[in-house]
Amino acid sequence: MTAARPESAIYRGILQHRRSAPKAHAFEYPVFMAFLDVDRIDALTQVSPFFSRNRWNWASFDDRDHVGDPARPLRERLADDAARQGLALPDGPIYLLTNLRYLGYCFNPVSYFYCYGRDGELAMVMAEVNNTFGESHPYWLDRSLETRTPAGRHYDFDKAFHVSPFMPMDCRYRFAFTDPGDTLIVHVKEWNRGDLFFDAALRLSRESWSAAALHRALARHPWMTAKVIAAIHWQALRLWARGVPVFTHPKKLARRQAP
Repeated sequence: MTAARPESAIYRGILQHRRSAPKAHAFEYPVFMAFLDVDRIDALTQVSPFFSRNRWNWASFDDRDHVGDPARPLRERLADDAARQGLALPDGPIYLLTNLRYLGYCFNPVSYFYCYGRDGELAMVMAEVNNTFGESHPYWLDRSLETRTPAGRHYDFDKAFHVSPFMPMDCRYRFAFTDPGDTLIVHVKEWNRGDLFFDAALRLSRESWSAAALHRALARHPWMTAKVIAAIHWQALRLWARGVPVFTHPKKLARRQAP
């Protein structure tokens, strides 16, 4: 039996971060994200004059914000990137959970590509992680890494990309997902040398893709990504003020150690 196909949507809810070591630290913020069929982005922009593709607007999708050459179709870029990891991109629909650009500005700590097979089953997820140094890294989470539970599915893998200067590199992740539906949850846990010290969660509720839903989200969060980057720097300042250790970027560390 073919599974029900998701549909493009607005997801609204909260982002939570909790750190237990070396100092306890927690916060949460209200957020909203777009959930877009990557093959129908042009059609989705027709819902509102305030949403466009590759041009300035209150909200816009810009191909430069995601993997590969922005002059090529996004599906092709994803297929090429998956192939570099020895994976074949599924031939079903692909949905992107992401922050759009707002008034020309975007920062995505992480975007998620939900890649379905032709049978409608979720075959893999790509987590596209960005840091504030202008770098990006794709984690391709396929069924070889997947464990299913009654609550959803999770993927365990080693950290390979420097994200925060307040987190070491010798860590291991668990990314857990519910299937996108009326609610959507993404839960990230991070261990250092076997000790769980950090977790983050997106807890979101779905609204059908429409002008009304988009306009409500924009009215409540008129410059979502500016809020994201401001929150990152404010929380970093709080961690620094509390004496949480700072870890040097691996590339900078390698340059220092080079003969």
